Amino acid sequence: MRMLINVPETVVADALRGMAAAYPDLTVDVENRVIVRRDAPVAGQVGLVSGGGSGHEPLHGGFVGPGMLSAACPGEVFTSPVPDQMARAAAAVDSGAGVLFIVKNYTGDVLNFDMAAELAEDEGVQVAKVLVNDDVAVTDSLYTAGRRGTGGTLFVEKIAGAAAAEGRPLERVESVARRVNENSRSFGVALSACTTPAKGSPTFDLPDGELELGIGIHGEPGRERRPMMTSGEIADFAVNAILEDMPPSSPVLVLVNGMGATPLLELFGFNAEVQRVLRERGVAVARTLVGNYVTSLDMAGTSVTLCQVDEELLRLWDAPVRTPALRWGM
Repeated sequence: MRMLINVPETVVADALRGMAAAYPDLTVDVENRVIVRRDAPVAGQVGLVSGGGSGHEPLHGGFVGPGMLSAACPGEVFTSPVPDQMARAAAAVDSGAGVLFIVKNYTGDVLNFDMAAELAEDEGVQVAKVLVNDDVAVTDSLYTAGRRGTGGTLFVEKIAGAAAAEGRPLERVESVARRVNENSRSFGVALSACTTPAKGSPTFDLPDGELELGIGIHGEPGRERRPMMTSGEIADFAVNAILEDMPPSSPVLVLVNGMGATPLLELFGFNAEVQRVLRERGVAVARTLVGNYVTSLDMAGTSVTLCQVDEELLRLWDAPVRTPALRWGM
């Protein structure tokens, strides 16, 4: 195993200490595993809290800051955070306007956020929840019942964060987040397996010369395994799978996301193929984001996410944001 770590047992705590040193705009509670924007709670604003297993960085801690999340709760690698973390985060960001939990559809995350909502409400915090389930590859997998939450989470967190920054009440922020999720679809592809620090070896077997179509962000199996394909062939398969599930009736946001070990050179080339397929299918593109945003440790591969937007959602996407991983307009 070749990893830039000390020991597997401290990898998350070590990363949090490094994050705290790099980003003074964040308050990073290493012991309790909570990342909070330093100016929280912001008077009159709904607090946004998300979280999940570590190993998907910059999701979610890298999206904490003005215009996006108020707090994030990192669990152990590929393991849900615990309810106490989420309840602590909710208390830290609640200004009296309520808190929205943004939850990816994985069984552990769903159960623990539900318990956290009960804990927070017992302490007088009003909580709403939005479930992200944008993955079109499979229904039901090793980690979830129903569709998995993947790249669409970024769109939900950014656009809901902008709505909260405008001072909208909790029910309207929740409504916007639900609309973004309903308009988002994703499809992922793995070119190699990932390696967790605890296991020290690949989490699944993917022979040389093969790829997995429809992979999950924990390495869950996809739709099928095939011999290696060209970038253009992969784009055809992934984009068409999304469009079959959601034929767009309006322009789309495009996220071409790296899974952690794919260079930007390849991602930009893949984006050119994604844009080609969208043009051929008559889909208008409003904005495009390319890079590593929802990763799976050192997995090589990519995912594509499309989100249909109207004028309101596009304006909220373009609104200023300042986080470690996403920033513009400030």
